Parts: sequence; structure tokens; C-alpha cells
Amino acid sequence: MSKQNPLKEAIQSYLDERAKTDELFAVAYKKKNKSIDECCTYIMGEAQKRGNAVCMSDEEVFGLAVHYYDEDNLKINRLPAGCRTSTSSSAPKPVKLTVEDERKAREEAIKRLTEEQHALLRKKPIRAKKEVIEVQQMSLF
Repeated sequence: MSKQNPLKEAIQSYLDERAKTDELFAVAYKKKNKSIDECCTYIMGEAQKRGNAVCMSDEEVFGLAVHYYDEDNLKINRLPAGCRTSTSSSAPKPVKLTVEDERKAREEAIKRLTEEQHALLRKKPIRAKKEVIEVQQMSLF
């Protein structure tokens, strides 16, 4: 039994849900000349245009997927042969913390924030006092 590509699975799930709630997108999503495999290729090609090490938010990836289905005249940039790619799910796994762990994390965060604020205050340039110039208005009468 082969496991499906997590990128393809996440994109297809998003697009399926979007098609249920967006009638205009549902029409574009049914186009015969479009496929989820080519959609993923399009997204990876667009990411590759940005450089060798690219990080994209879920919103960017899903936005490109919707764009792929909406537009008919897109140029699909295929990745070069031998190009390695990796994807990861950004969905955080829930972590259970004890009350003691929460207290420690809170204290450390407050300490770190305080230190950062002090460092910023020390870096601010001292502004020279501006001279007050009195302006007198002349009267013509």
C-alpha cells in the first residue's frame, strides 16, 4: 500500500472543501484539462523560482493552487531533473503542558521580552535637544 504525497493530500483536501463553499471555484475545479498532479508541479515550479531554499505559508500554497485552477493559460515550470524537494505539514501537534511547565515557559518568555526591550532602549540614539526659536510676527499697521 503506497502512501499519498502529503503535499498533494493537503492541497486536494483544501480544494475539495473550497469547491463545496465556492460555486465559481467549483466550476474551475472540474476542468478536464487540470489535475492535482499538475497543480502540485505548478506550485513546486513557482516555489523554485524564489530560490533554492524556500519556505511558503499554507495561504501562499493554497492561493497558488486556486490560481492554477482559475487560469487556463499558465506556464508550468517543471523542476529540473535531479532536483530534490521536501514538504512538511505546518499543522502543529498539540502539546500538553503541566502547570509547572506553563509557569516556567511564561517566566522565560517575560524574561526574554524584558531583555529584548532593554536592549532596544540602549540602542536608541540620544536625540539632541532642539533649540527653541522665537518667531515674531511683524505688523504692517
